[in-house]
Amino acid sequence: MKDPLFEPIRINQLEVKNRIYLPAMHLAMAQNFQVTDQLVEFYAERARGGAGMITVGYATVDDLSGNTQNIGAHLDEFIPGLARLAAAINDNGARSAVQLNHAGRYNFSFFLNGKQPVAPSPIASRMTKETPRELSRDEIKDIIRYFAEAALRVQKAGFHAVEVLSGTGYLISEFLSPLTNKRQDEYGGSLENRMRFGLEIMQAIRQKVGPAYPVIVRMNGNDFMPGGQGRLELQQYAKALVVQAGVDALCINVGWHEARVPQIVTSVPRGVFAYLARGIKELVSVPVIASHRINDPATAREIISDGMCDMVAMGRSLIADPFLPEKTRSGREDEIVHCIACAQGCFDNLFKLKTVECLCNPKAGREKEARTFKPEPSKKVLVIGGGAAGMSAALSAAERGHAVTLYEKSDRLGGQLYLAAAPPGREEFAELARDLAKQVSLSNITVRLRQQVDEALIDAEKPAAVIIATGAVPIAPPIPGSDQPHVVQAWDVLQNKAHVGKRVVIVGGGAVGVETALFLAEKGTLSGEAVKFLLVNRAEDPETLYQLATRGTKEVILIEMLEAIGKDIGRSTKWAMFQDMDRCNITRLTATKALEITPGGIKIEGPQGVEEIQADTVVLAVGSKSYNPLVEIVQKKGLPHLIAGDAQRVAQAIDAVHQGFKAGREI
Repeated sequence: MKDPLFEPIRINQLEVKNRIYLPAMHLAMAQNFQVTDQLVEFYAERARGGAGMITVGYATVDDLSGNTQNIGAHLDEFIPGLARLAAAINDNGARSAVQLNHAGRYNFSFFLNGKQPVAPSPIASRMTKETPRELSRDEIKDIIRYFAEAALRVQKAGFHAVEVLSGTGYLISEFLSPLTNKRQDEYGGSLENRMRFGLEIMQAIRQKVGPAYPVIVRMNGNDFMPGGQGRLELQQYAKALVVQAGVDALCINVGWHEARVPQIVTSVPRGVFAYLARGIKELVSVPVIASHRINDPATAREIISDGMCDMVAMGRSLIADPFLPEKTRSGREDEIVHCIACAQGCFDNLFKLKTVECLCNPKAGREKEARTFKPEPSKKVLVIGGGAAGMSAALSAAERGHAVTLYEKSDRLGGQLYLAAAPPGREEFAELARDLAKQVSLSNITVRLRQQVDEALIDAEKPAAVIIATGAVPIAPPIPGSDQPHVVQAWDVLQNKAHVGKRVVIVGGGAVGVETALFLAEKGTLSGEAVKFLLVNRAEDPETLYQLATRGTKEVILIEMLEAIGKDIGRSTKWAMFQDMDRCNITRLTATKALEITPGGIKIEGPQGVEEIQADTVVLAVGSKSYNPLVEIVQKKGLPHLIAGDAQRVAQAIDAVHQGFKAGREI
């Protein structure tokens, strides 16, 4: 039986070899709108990896539509760079497209040299905190023309198709939504009028590129904005795009950037939004592409087989592993390195105005550099520690041809990745631990588990170089009373090595404290499976099920010395974790110091003065410190050595993976 993922599909007259569609992702790799070598190498690698179709972008249509880190399509001078990018994709076996977009009120005046962003109506954006300028009718007609002219440039550059972004809170969706469109002319008011701008853009593009050129729209299936557009209005828009504007395929995404429904983080179940693609597929006659959190072939295969969609958009999945399609096609699915939706290297980097990277794949964005390293004579390399940093270091050193032995004192590789996987919705971190361990097993690395490295072992191994990746240990703070039996470490709680009572106070509001609070708040709640059983059997009403799914059996209080909680949590995930804490009724006390742990609780000093909080258990989550007891030994022996991950400096998982990779490359 044929794999449905690898059945060819036609979009207009274009045949695509498989059902894997790499959607446009902002990578911040363009410079002054120009295509760079970094962009070319990034997409060439994904084409070599076997994706059926690759869409780059988004690309700009005028000078107010994006910023200089976007690919430019608004002037003829950008065509040569676009052509080079198209060739890199086409020549490596994939079909190519460019996504066109106008940011509208989601642009920042900072990126526009002080110019005011534009929108259908002057309604401030919660994301940018700026109020846009209302477009005139003449300006609307100009933008429609700019989209069509940009599409023609895309066609001239040699791309196989053009896509238009008509969702996510950008300009076209601002016209569609009653939240942001308060116009009184023919572009505002009724749904028919609010659809007009998007439909006229697509009609203008079709007229410019001709009937045979594939035209795709990426649109919301639900914008998840209170008072905005839900499934039903957007389904009507989807039908109009096909019937009235002749669109050849629809790629269905979800939410605006301001929406409060998580869309990209690890707590989002795999493939959960495919139901929105299904609702549109049942109404239109063109291919429909499902999006969001489709990070493994099994999920992709299932939703296609079940008739939910015709293709699957796998974006960050192919950042994490460019060769996911080819590994799947050739029966090597167990070798895939999965995206875990951590957002640490992709979305969080964009907030810092940095190019996209990946926790799971330290080569992402460095494809040429990763392929062209200087050969070195093979050396015997000892890597101490089998966590994220140690495995990454061992893999990169082995890739250079060194003889690597990896020592881990526990009975499995993975280290703190399993700790990170303990809180609810964070299970994907364990997937990364398993994926990296699989990569180690596929290499020539010798692995020694359940072995503590000491001076005698180093003497016996006689390595030419050592990489120390021994991680970190939790800090034991000098709080009076912290040695009492009802005081436990957060790490022990997360690993189920310590049990807690009903009323719990957590000392420390960093990432580990927040994760431990959510871990404990989940105790006693209904699982997703239980909620579905009770719901479909109408055993309880939905509001009761909501309460039972969000309110557990523990009373959790989180205290933090600083003014804010979660300062070491990435921006992409922090808001969702805070929303979960609100939902679970976790009490947060900031600017609050732990003075003393008493037999019945903990004495604190906060904005209200000194008080004692009753607690059955006090959990310490005040951070961790580097653990590297072997440094002095290797220094004394004069052995060349490098330190990677938390053993060097306590940071995020992405830092551990990238430092390990760098250390292995430098041996």
